[in-house]
Amino acid sequence: MIKKPELLAPAGDLERLKIALKYGADAVYIGGPLLNLRANAINFTFDEIKEGVEFAHSLNKKVYVTVNIVLHNEELEELEEYLKNLEECKVDAIIVSDPIVVKEVLSKTNLEVHLSTQASTINKEACEFWKNQGVTRIVLGRECTKEEIKEIIDNVDIEIETFIHGAMCAGYSGRCVMSNFLTNRDANRGGCSQICRWDFDLLNENKEQIKGEMPFTFCSKDLSMLKYIPDMIDMGITSFKIEGRMRSVYYIATVISIYRKVIDEYCDKKYEYTYNKLNELILRRCANRDSVPQFFDGVYDSRCSYYNGRVEVSNQDFLGIVLDYDKETNIATIEQRNYFKTGDVVEIFGPKHNIITYRLEKIFDEDGNEIDVVRHPKQIVKIKIEDTLNVDDMIRVN
Repeated sequence: MIKKPELLAPAGDLERLKIALKYGADAVYIGGPLLNLRANAINFTFDEIKEGVEFAHSLNKKVYVTVNIVLHNEELEELEEYLKNLEECKVDAIIVSDPIVVKEVLSKTNLEVHLSTQASTINKEACEFWKNQGVTRIVLGRECTKEEIKEIIDNVDIEIETFIHGAMCAGYSGRCVMSNFLTNRDANRGGCSQICRWDFDLLNENKEQIKGEMPFTFCSKDLSMLKYIPDMIDMGITSFKIEGRMRSVYYIATVISIYRKVIDEYCDKKYEYTYNKLNELILRRCANRDSVPQFFDGVYDSRCSYYNGRVEVSNQDFLGIVLDYDKETNIATIEQRNYFKTGDVVEIFGPKHNIITYRLEKIFDEDGNEIDVVRHPKQIVKIKIEDTLNVDDMIRVN
């Protein structure tokens, strides 16, 4: 049996943390109350970090905390106390990018240090350098090709983590200052306004606007490495990382469950493994941008970005989440997330069973009255279904 890589999930709050771990993640990465690159996320209080760590450790899983902003002078004074508070929470590692944070963590705590992708580490000499500083894992820059990743693994004895799914930067991660100049929001301190996803006027050398069918953009398509998971496992990558601490519970559950399935199928029965297009279709439907392998396969041309506009349709596949299931009556209690009605054919998926396809013959409200349509946000309804469901199973469009 092949050694399985760690499947590492994003978690923007406690609900997402628990969903990610229930749906098959081996570890999660989160942001604490300070010094992380998701200033607009809810982020975790110290009490929530402790609860999340206790939950993860009860499942023999891990929690990493991002301390990956570029520090200015004013943050240095609070850094030591903050790191020691995280140590008291018993987190499993800190993800950092600033060299001073590496030094402070290793000299004043017993925390493990992972180097963030914000450090843009993409060659073996840089990996060797960071190893000598005491870093135990390097999250490679997303600009590495498979040949470069393999060369690093073959030449540097250190854990390597790579992104396998999620949003991409138009520039090197950790090096963009467009947001700073155009909106006064610092991308390297958690405030990125995603300028690369804006529409722009395109001008010629005389500063005259070039008229086209659509506005000019240079927005990157998302990353998806689903097809290359067997190659990446064979290369010996330690951890597969999914981007998206601000994504929904449905997105996290869907993406984690698909990659968990593919990793397990390949590692458990390598020579019987076949690529399943249905998994790809499910991943594509839960996001609103196209996804490509980006730099991994050496093809990083116009196919990897949108240059002539794009349409990002809000996803409404997520219909509801299971709050309870009564095995005696076969009644499932559902919290609605999008419109559905009697007669709809839906899919129910969860970490403890295969996908269930089910036609909604009857729907009841909380008082037991039969209804035809579920249209109110987070409306509580009940359905009768003989297949055993579990709390946090999810219902989606078929």
